[in-house]
Amino acid sequence: MPTALITGASRGLGAAIATALEPTHTLLLAGRPSAELDAVAERLGAPTWPLELTDPASIEASTEVLAELDVLVHCAGVAFPGRVGESSAEEWRATFEVNVVGAVALTLALLPALRAARGHVVFINSGAGRNPSPGLASYAASKFALRAFADSLRVDEPALRVTTVYPGRIDTDMQRDLVAYEGGEYDPARFLSPETVAQVVANVIATPPDADVHEVVVRPRG
Repeated sequence: MPTALITGASRGLGAAIATALEPTHTLLLAGRPSAELDAVAERLGAPTWPLELTDPASIEASTEVLAELDVLVHCAGVAFPGRVGESSAEEWRATFEVNVVGAVALTLALLPALRAARGHVVFINSGAGRNPSPGLASYAASKFALRAFADSLRVDEPALRVTTVYPGRIDTDMQRDLVAYEGGEYDPARFLSPETVAQVVANVIATPPDADVHEVVVRPRG
């Protein structure tokens, strides 16, 4: 079976994507070591792949043993809710370090393995990567940057398939934090389920090899 490495696989959308790909792929569940990541690995019968996106040594150690990689899914991300005037430079640095620099560094480290497999890189972006929302200044900026990196990777590495997925709001812990910041009442029915977005990602990855899906936009109905 083809091999898929998924970042942020310990919970939420990352865990859901791993579950959706499990029937068709050998999984590498990447993330910071945690009981949550171990639980996903045990449930899916897949190995954990210790990875700290802010640590170059961790990225090098986690990638040097991979000669080929069919699918890389960038799902890890952080957000610090806050409007521009409420934000701090430290929050911007922390956001870009994970959401952009970490994704870039991991992709570069895995390029030889991806090239060898003529692989597929999937970037989980956000609606905020197309249209910024109030209260998500640094997050939106990082997602715009991630979008530009994905587009650059596509044109510079034509042997690879590169897809950016722009989901709307998803029922995750990050969403709960954002709603709490906004002062609203959390209603999971208003948001996409992680499983729904994960199935969209799995469908993209299953696209026949003569096609390349560049972008997918997914929004909650109603």
